[in-house]
Amino acid sequence: PRLLSQFFFADERLTQVVAEINGLDAELDPQQYLVLLNQLHLSQAHLLAILEQIMEECIPTQRHSRDYLVKFPEELLVDNLGNHMLFAAECLLAGTFLEVEEADGAQLRPQARSLLCSLELVRTVLREQSLSQPSSYPEPVRAVLVQFDQLFAEFELSYVSSLVAVKSPEEIYRQQEIIVLFCETVERALRLGYLTQEMIDGYEPLLMFTIPRLAIISGLLIYPEGPLSLERSPEQMSQVFSPFYNLLKKIRDLLRVLSAEELCLLERSLCTAE
Repeated sequence: PRLLSQFFFADERLTQVVAEINGLDAELDPQQYLVLLNQLHLSQAHLLAILEQIMEECIPTQRHSRDYLVKFPEELLVDNLGNHMLFAAECLLAGTFLEVEEADGAQLRPQARSLLCSLELVRTVLREQSLSQPSSYPEPVRAVLVQFDQLFAEFELSYVSSLVAVKSPEEIYRQQEIIVLFCETVERALRLGYLTQEMIDGYEPLLMFTIPRLAIISGLLIYPEGPLSLERSPEQMSQVFSPFYNLLKKIRDLLRVLSAEELCLLERSLCTAE
C-alpha cells in the first residue's frame, strides 16, 4: 500500500518497456512496435498517476498553482493530459514538431529539456528512497518534487498556449457572469412557479432547454446590466452570445412591447414547449 513501493514497481515496468522498444526493429516487426508503444503510454500514465498521489501526500501545500487550467478549452481537460504533455516534451526534444509550429517548438525545447531532466531526477530519487525508507519523504526528496511540479505546470501552460487560444481573464469573468445569470434565473423561476425543486433534483431533461430560454429573457429584461447587456459592443460580450448580438437586439425589442401578463404567459410557454 505504500506509494513509494508502488512507484518502484511502476518505474520498473516503464524501464522494461523502454528497453524492449529500444531492442526492437520497428521496420521488421511494426505490429509488435505498436503494441509496445501502447504499453509505453499506459506505463507512463500509471507512473504519473502514482507520482501525482505522492506529491499530494508529500508536498500538498507546495504544489504549483493550476488555476491556469480554467483558461484551457474544455476538450483539452482530459484524464491523460499529463501523459500527453510528457509525450509532447519528448517529441520536442527529439526535434519533432507534431502539433506546434516549428518556431514555437524551438522556443519550447528548453522547457521540454528541463522537464524531462527533472522527471529523470525524480525517478532516480524516488527509486532510491523506496529502497531505503519507503515510508518517509526527507527534504531532498521534497525539493526534487517541488521543482518537477513547477516545471511541469510551466511547460503545460506554455505548450497549450502555443497550441490553442487560451481564454483571457476577461472571457473567464464573462463566463462567471453567465453562471450567476443562470443561477438567478433558476431562483426567479422557482419563486414564480415556472419550475419546481423536484424537476431540478430529478434532473428533468426539459431543463436543458427551459433554463437557457428563461435566462435570455432575464438577461435582456430583468438583469439588463449583466452578461447580456446590449449596451456593450459584441466584442465585449462573452463568446457564447456575441455571435447572436443582432438577434438578441431584435428579441429585446419584441419583449419590451409585451405586458406583464403576456411576458408571464411567454415564460410559462417556454417551460413546456419543446
